[in-house]
Amino acid sequence: MNNESERTEVAAVNRRGFMDDMAQGLSGIALASLLAGDRLLSGTVYAAETSTDKSRTTVGGKSPIRPKIDPSRPFGARDAHFEAHAKNVVVIFCSGACSHLDTFDYKPELVSRHGQAMPGADGLLTFQGAQGNLTRSPWTFRPRGESGKMVSDLVPQLGSLADDMCFFHSLTSKTNTHGPGENFMSTGATLDGFPSIGAWLTWALGSESEELPAYVAIPDPRGTPQSSVNNWGPGFLPAAFQGTDFNASKPIRNLHRPTGLSASDDKRTRDFLQRLNRSHLNRFPGDTELAARISSYELAARMQLSVPEVSDLSSEPEHIVKMYGADDVENPLKASYARNCMLARRLVEKGVRFVQLFNGAYQTGGEGVSNWDGHKSLEPQYEKHGQVFDQPTAALLKDLKQRGLLKDTLVVWCTEFGRMPTFQKGASGRDHNPSGFTAWLAGAGVKAPFSYGATDEFGYKAVENVSTVYDFHATILHLLGLDHERLTFYHNGLERRLTDVHGHVIQDVLS
Repeated sequence: MNNESERTEVAAVNRRGFMDDMAQGLSGIALASLLAGDRLLSGTVYAAETSTDKSRTTVGGKSPIRPKIDPSRPFGARDAHFEAHAKNVVVIFCSGACSHLDTFDYKPELVSRHGQAMPGADGLLTFQGAQGNLTRSPWTFRPRGESGKMVSDLVPQLGSLADDMCFFHSLTSKTNTHGPGENFMSTGATLDGFPSIGAWLTWALGSESEELPAYVAIPDPRGTPQSSVNNWGPGFLPAAFQGTDFNASKPIRNLHRPTGLSASDDKRTRDFLQRLNRSHLNRFPGDTELAARISSYELAARMQLSVPEVSDLSSEPEHIVKMYGADDVENPLKASYARNCMLARRLVEKGVRFVQLFNGAYQTGGEGVSNWDGHKSLEPQYEKHGQVFDQPTAALLKDLKQRGLLKDTLVVWCTEFGRMPTFQKGASGRDHNPSGFTAWLAGAGVKAPFSYGATDEFGYKAVENVSTVYDFHATILHLLGLDHERLTFYHNGLERRLTDVHGHVIQDVLS
């Protein structure tokens, strides 16, 4: 080759190389900026160990089981530990400690001994102080369904579905304070910084949906619960598995195209970025953190199309809107919560693994106004909350059932703890009570109608089949095909799990 042709070839190669390097360099700078902005440039996106590690054991002497995660598909569906009853979960969380004694736990002794002192309660001090006398519920309890389960008139439409429910009447909590109580029910720990049950599940199982987040939290129309994002946070699990929070009235922000950018230009831009990202990834094939970050941004891009679609309730037929109460112009708060319930069903239809739906928010406008914390004036406050909560929640359960989704979906109703059978001294409301309260399950894998455990004759303490939140969580994980003792994450020198070193699967409630 002569000198002239050599110079021509070198120049051509250099031009091509320069353009290629410039494109890849710019994408690398952009990606580094995004990583640095999120403080993840030198962080960890995945668990360092993603497979069974027999060199460590859990407290029960069993080897841990950690999910095998494909770095390029962190949310891809993964196998359970054993055959699962349920594929999806919907948690309905009544924030503020909804009273079991005014909803699902019928106590005839409260009626017959209304106004009397509670035996053995002399000098009893609870969260806010001294207690008054035993006080019956302001709402009448009636037998519901073929089972005749006694449910109060505060929640009559949910009562009509009692035959579909498996009640836990003997739950206990470790705390009588709202923030730690929400943490405990959502994460299995009273302190901040621990993974939510939804984060554990999506880390373990991934999601069937490739267009939507694996885990969605739907805050109440009035705002977030007291413990806020702790309820759906990832804790020490990889940040990718935290819940994405939005609701029907406040969708995810910044999903729409900038003004002046056409759909075709937007698509071409995203396709070009994808080519740059893939090219950059090919240069660093062993970099799992980079692969995970790229996957996260690609999911965000797909959400630009999928989230507005799933959030658009205008396609719902009129009879469904009416069934939920989303057309209630006289009670706009109820209508807003009803739309959140409709959104929850649509997310399950689209394959979202874990949906967390909140009824009640952190206190705004005074105690008991925005949630179920009925200390001072229980009857007027609960009357309003019941009207917001009952019809939409019952409609969600009925809708899941009539669409055949309840066969694969586990519905969980819970609150952070219960209330006292007495009214507070000098007030017309019930104080906090972690010694006995109610939750229920419905759907895949649970007996229904069925009631497990019991509180004493006044509803003060759990006395029969006393169970903990750890047991409750262990049972939920079991229904999803997960061994709560072996699903662990190695953190700060400990094999951490949702149930800490506690918990037993409550076999009696399994179908």
